[in-house]
Amino acid sequence: MAGPRLPVPRLAGVSQEQFMQQLYPQRKPLVLEGIDLGECTSKWTVDYLSQVGGRKEVKIHVAAVAQMDFISKNFVYRTLPFDKLIQRAAEEKHKEFFISEDEKYYLRSLGEDPRKDVADIRKQFPLLEGDIKFPKFFKDEQFFSSVFRLSSAGLQLWTHYDVMDNVLIQVTGKKRVVLFSPRDAQYLYLSGTKSEVLNIDNPDLDKYPLFSKARRYECSLKAGDVLFIPALWFHNVISEEFGVGVNVFWRHLPSECYDKTDTYGNKDPTAASRAAQILDRALKTLAELPEEYRDFYARRMVLHIQDKAYSKNFE
Repeated sequence: MAGPRLPVPRLAGVSQEQFMQQLYPQRKPLVLEGIDLGECTSKWTVDYLSQVGGRKEVKIHVAAVAQMDFISKNFVYRTLPFDKLIQRAAEEKHKEFFISEDEKYYLRSLGEDPRKDVADIRKQFPLLEGDIKFPKFFKDEQFFSSVFRLSSAGLQLWTHYDVMDNVLIQVTGKKRVVLFSPRDAQYLYLSGTKSEVLNIDNPDLDKYPLFSKARRYECSLKAGDVLFIPALWFHNVISEEFGVGVNVFWRHLPSECYDKTDTYGNKDPTAASRAAQILDRALKTLAELPEEYRDFYARRMVLHIQDKAYSKNFE
C-alpha cells in the first residue's frame, strides 16, 4: 500500500473565471462536475462511434494482462479499423483476437505523422468534433493537443507524468485515477517519466520500500466528469468499465520552454534536459575520484542542489 490516501476534491458549477483565478493557481488536481461538454456524453455509444469513426486504421496497444508496463513493454502494437476496435474493446471475450480471447485494448490517438504532428480530435475524427466542447481553461494560442482515448474494461495504465497541464474529460464509462505529487517523485522509482511500480494497490515493498511514503490522491470519474491534472503530477488510470475519454493539453509556460520535437506532451522542458546532461557530465567527472571522495563530493552536490533549487512553497 502507498502512503496516506487523500481524496481529490470535487466541485460542481465552477465558472471559468473561478477556476482560473482561485483554483488553477493552487496547482492541485481537481474533479469538476457539471461542465458543458456538448452532446458527447449521450451520443458516444458503441454503435455511434463505430458508425461515425469509420474504418480508418488506428494503431493500438494490445495486452494479455490488465496492468500495462511501458518500461518492460508487456504489450504489442497492432492496427485495427476504428469501428472494429470499438466493437472488440467493448467485449469481455473475443472471437477474434491477437494474443488471447480476454486481451485488453488501449488507443491513444496520434497525429497524422506522429513524429511531427500532435493528436487533435478535430483532425483525426472530424465527425466527432461537433459533439464535444472543451473546457475554456486556456487561451486558443495555448492549445497543444486533444487526445482521444479508448480502454477495455479493467485496463490499467502505468504511472507517469506529463509536462503540460491537461484535463481528462471522461465521456463514457468509469475510471479510477490515482495521482502522486511531484514532491514525492523520490518515492516512485522512476525510469524516465514513468514509475517502475506497477501494482500500486499491492506494491512489492521489499523491492520498492520507499513507495510506502508516497502520498496517494484518488478519485473516481464517471461520464461527464472532468479531471484537471497539473503538469508534473504523476497519474495512474484504471478503466473500471469500457469507455472513452479525451485529454486536452495546453502550454502554460512560454512556448520556447518546450521541446519543439515533442508531439506527446511528455518530453522534459529544454532547460531541464540541458541541466540533466550537465549533471551526467559532472557525475562522470566525479567518477575519476576514489570511492570515499566520490561519495563525499556527491553528497555535497545534493545538498547544494537542495539549497539552490528546492522550493519551499510546495507541500
